[in-house]
Amino acid sequence: MRYRLTFVAGLAVGYVFGTRAGRERYERLRLTAQRLSENPAVRNATESAAQTGREAASKAAGIVTEKVGHRLPESVSERVRSLRDHRTPMDDDWGSGSK
Repeated sequence: MRYRLTFVAGLAVGYVFGTRAGRERYERLRLTAQRLSENPAVRNATESAAQTGREAASKAAGIVTEKVGHRLPESVSERVRSLRDHRTPMDDDWGSGSK
C-alpha cells in the first residue's frame, strides 16, 4: 500500500510540475534526453551493460540447468534448448544488437 501511495503522489507532483512548465520545457527535456541517448559514451556504456547482462543471464541459466535441469519435464527442457538455439549472441529485445 505504501508503494501505491508513493506512486500516486509522484504522479500528482509530476502532473502539477508538467502543467506549470508547459510545452516549451517538455521540448527542452526531450531534446536533452535525445542528445544524451545519441552520445557515443552513453551508447558504449549501454552496450557494455547489455553485454554484461547477457553474459550473466547465460551463466545463471547454465547454473540453474545444472542444478535443477534433471527435475524439469522434458517438454520444458526441450523448449529452453530450442529458444537458446534460435538466439544469436548479439540478439536482444531492444533492437540495438549489432549484427
